[in-house]
Amino acid sequence: MKIKSLFLAGLLVTSFIPCLTSCTGSAPKAPQKQVGLQLYSIRDDMGKDAKSSIDSVANIGYSFVEAANYGDGKFYGMTPAEFSQYLQSKNLVFLSSHIGRDVPTEENYEETMAWWDQAVADHKAAGVKYIVQPWMSNVGYDSLEGLKRYCDYFNAVGEKCNAAGIKFGYHNHSGEFKEIDGQVIYDFMLQNTDPSKVFFEMDVYWATKGGVVPTAYFEKYPGRFELLHIKDVKEIGASGEMNFEPIYKDAAKAGMKYAIIEQEAFDYPSFQSIRKSLEFLQNAPYVNVDYSK
Repeated sequence: MKIKSLFLAGLLVTSFIPCLTSCTGSAPKAPQKQVGLQLYSIRDDMGKDAKSSIDSVANIGYSFVEAANYGDGKFYGMTPAEFSQYLQSKNLVFLSSHIGRDVPTEENYEETMAWWDQAVADHKAAGVKYIVQPWMSNVGYDSLEGLKRYCDYFNAVGEKCNAAGIKFGYHNHSGEFKEIDGQVIYDFMLQNTDPSKVFFEMDVYWATKGGVVPTAYFEKYPGRFELLHIKDVKEIGASGEMNFEPIYKDAAKAGMKYAIIEQEAFDYPSFQSIRKSLEFLQNAPYVNVDYSK
């Protein structure tokens, strides 16, 4: 009887001890950090089976995606509504999209701008928040006159995007940090585009390869970098060449709302690789949960 009474008393005591971890016995999970993936990172997989690839991206833990496959009114072979709805069914946001056309000549200006009208309409139908052009032709690199043509062109495209409730931006590589007639291409673009019409999606890896410090641009042109491409040689954080901490610490100065992982090379199978990249940022103490607010 005494043993039985002690046993029952023990049950009564433990029943009033609060769950210090959780009812399942595991510690509560930290809030998920909002990190996106540029789908160019898994371009081969998306080309083979887009829906299965999206499933994997969602299961790995990404929050949103940036597309890199728009053509003939479709994204990865799906209509804007189909693609957007499939992403939503996997709790992924279709945040942004890489598209573009070369700067038009007088002869093809109307055709080029009509293409943009259709592209903007399709992206609006898909619920996209940002459209980004990720290249210029040689016209933009050969002379300041040609570069000014691109700036004027981007202002016009940005105006079209704004009218549809979409923001328009430009994504750099390393060549934008070269000089034309003593002027750095990237600086010229920042100075000759209207901030209300054109933002910049800085690829911090290519900027570093171009010989500049990304945070120096945040200081010089605050608020112009609403999206950032977080990139490394291969998996994020693996090379030791990139220092992401000061970039994230200056996120507010940059104007950053969203950070997007992009990978162009891998040391592991693609989905394992993008998982490692996401885990690096999820575990980095300097990365906040959400920058969009």
